Amino acid sequence: MRRAALPLLSFALLLVLWQAAAVQAASRVLPGPDAVFAVLLREAASGALVHHLGITLLRVAAAFVVAMAVGGAVGLLLGRSRTVDRLFGPWLVLFLNVPALVVIVLAYVWFGLTESAAIGAVAVNKIPNVVVLVREGARAADARYFEMAQVYRFSPLDRLRHVLLPQLTPYFAAAARSGLALIWKIVLVVEMLGRSDGVGFQINLLFQMFDVAGILAYTIAFVAVVQVLEYAVLQPTEARLLRWRDVRAEA
Repeated sequence: MRRAALPLLSFALLLVLWQAAAVQAASRVLPGPDAVFAVLLREAASGALVHHLGITLLRVAAAFVVAMAVGGAVGLLLGRSRTVDRLFGPWLVLFLNVPALVVIVLAYVWFGLTESAAIGAVAVNKIPNVVVLVREGARAADARYFEMAQVYRFSPLDRLRHVLLPQLTPYFAAAARSGLALIWKIVLVVEMLGRSDGVGFQINLLFQMFDVAGILAYTIAFVAVVQVLEYAVLQPTEARLLRWRDVRAEA
């Protein structure tokens, strides 16, 4: 209870400061919390909020799965082979520095304003970050476990499953967390530029109408969903996957 008291107090202080700033400004540019939450409830009651949030979450999930699968495989390959890493390392640096906006625009130009182009653009922007983290994890893997696996004649699949992947769990967890943080933002840009639904599309529409209360309402809803996923899904999953380290430390 005490642990929750301080965050709740901090949130209440933020609302008070927000309300005070809104009263001082007395302008449509800065609506108060009551006006924003009224719009939030109205959009939720109409079903529009649920629809746009759902579409955005589906795109985030699809791009996340693609980025983690492709980036994880490439990161493992680069981390376990010095030759491959030297050959394709410059490509990784190049893709890390290509602006996300350029990738999105090129995807729409080359493949059209399609759902696959939107998801692919988001995934391509995230894959290099996953590769970097997983590559570092593969490089840092303890060689003693591989020697033990060789003594016990583990098959290549067993080595991957029981030796390498457990050591890479913290790196995959870091890639997943940073990946979601990046994918959330890029998906909104993709929706603003070339989709007809989603939170990004809706924010763009509200911007054209200069509806700041609507923009803040959708932003709050989006951030709330992200926080729920962080504390209800990501953190418990990460803790469960890393229990083997605590067991080893106790032993």
